Amino acid sequence: MKMKFYTLAVLASMSLFACVSPKQLRQAEARYGELNGAYAELQGKYRNLEEEFNKAKNQISNLQTQKQSVEAQLGTTNTQLDYVKQTNSMVLNQLKDLSVVTGAQAESIRRSLENIGAKDLYIQDLQGSIARKDSLNMALVMNLKGVLGNMDDKDINIKVDKGVVYVDISDKLLFKSGSYDVTDRAKDVLGKVAKVLNAQPEIEFMVEGHTDSIPLIKGGGMIDNWDLSVKRATTVVRILQESYGMNPKRMTAAGRSQYVPLTDNTTAEGRATNRRTRIVILPQLDQFFKLLERKK
Repeated sequence: MKMKFYTLAVLASMSLFACVSPKQLRQAEARYGELNGAYAELQGKYRNLEEEFNKAKNQISNLQTQKQSVEAQLGTTNTQLDYVKQTNSMVLNQLKDLSVVTGAQAESIRRSLENIGAKDLYIQDLQGSIARKDSLNMALVMNLKGVLGNMDDKDINIKVDKGVVYVDISDKLLFKSGSYDVTDRAKDVLGKVAKVLNAQPEIEFMVEGHTDSIPLIKGGGMIDNWDLSVKRATTVVRILQESYGMNPKRMTAAGRSQYVPLTDNTTAEGRATNRRTRIVILPQLDQFFKLLERKK
């Protein structure tokens, strides 16, 4: 529309120029050039404004998209906030319950802690008692080995097993073959053992008779290896009592026959090892049970 207006204006000017002087024509041409330049400038401004409008329109669209995204995030945040509020409320209720329970059981917990401390001291006392017992056993073993040191190791064996002292004496040192009659060396050996045991009057012990697996020839008031093992044990405790003043309340006599061998009975050497008299230093169970009793 604007182009038609300018074209008509130019044609009208040209028709007029035909009737005007050259000076007026030049002036009109100059004016036309100015108008044409102004028009071009306006067109440029129009395009710039149009571009800016499109940019603004795009920005508005982006802002609307961002707004929708923010609104969606806000909705999610609100949901999470509600969940946190509910969780906090639940935790607070649980803490209230816990505080009530803790308050009600505080005294019980305190007593439990005291009991733990007492048990710890109790265990320390037991450990100390066990350590003292082990020390006494070791001293006893050393004393026995000292008085019996000149004996053959094959004939006398002294050991500690699981806190118990064992003294094994070969039957050839104490008894005649297949009999409970003692040898000439028996009193010498038993006298040395009695010397150590009498120095520890609180110690109780058991004398066990052991045989090999060869059946006993009946006679002399004995039926089998049970009889032989028992009579050998009672012979030893009688000698300790009558000859060396051992308190009979400290002694127990027992026969084990052939059923607790140290080694295989299929060889002569093995059978000789199994034929023995064993002195077992008994644990002082009454003192041990006193340790186990709860202290008031």
